[in-house]
Amino acid sequence: MNVEQKQHMWQLLLDLGFKHIEVGFPAASQPDFDFVRWLIEANQIPEDVTIQVLVQARDELIERTFEALEGARRAIVHVYNSTSPVQRQRVFGLDQQGIIDIARQGAAKVKSEAQRYPATEWTFQYSPESFSTTEVEFAVEVCNAVIDVWQPSAEHKAIINLPATVEACTPNAFADMVEWFCDHVQQRDSLVISIHTHNDRGCAVAAAEMALLAGADRIEGTLLGNGERTGNMDM
Repeated sequence: MNVEQKQHMWQLLLDLGFKHIEVGFPAASQPDFDFVRWLIEANQIPEDVTIQVLVQARDELIERTFEALEGARRAIVHVYNSTSPVQRQRVFGLDQQGIIDIARQGAAKVKSEAQRYPATEWTFQYSPESFSTTEVEFAVEVCNAVIDVWQPSAEHKAIINLPATVEACTPNAFADMVEWFCDHVQQRDSLVISIHTHNDRGCAVAAAEMALLAGADRIEGTLLGNGERTGNMDM
């Protein structure tokens, strides 16, 4: 969408009552960057609404993201990197430790950039991007590395987002993964466990609902399921 289209969508989401709204990927395109700047400079964000932005765990993209958010009252910075075996092998050519290093470095960069903008109330969010096809033990290990960097607390929680990036199993199996993750991740009382399901098998809503029953706290979704690739959870 261009900036004008995003402005119309923003107003619709406000009218519907959403309080956390992911507004774009400001480091990925000029229109997304410009839209975030419009929100802030034109004072378009109500007091009770928090914007969220997405960024890969790459230093230059994280820097650009924080430039876009300068002056925001409150924001969630959602950083991610891929973790599944096929992406480790075919995309990154790295072993598990190499992926952990990417996650840790991205988390440290987010933390250091946030310190440059102390006027904003920051919340950090991390996704092991391909959680649904990652060994759940390794997903916990990667997220624990990020948690070690961010050191969240019960008063200032971090968000750990668990995506069904590819809906590769039935909702009950995905929920089992979420439950195991919640039972084994460190500092659970300092975390908001978030769910982001895709609709490859047509079960995004069911998978998200079962993940909540399995211990998650929060769901990311879209209007009528419109979204990336096969569609997302329908709010």
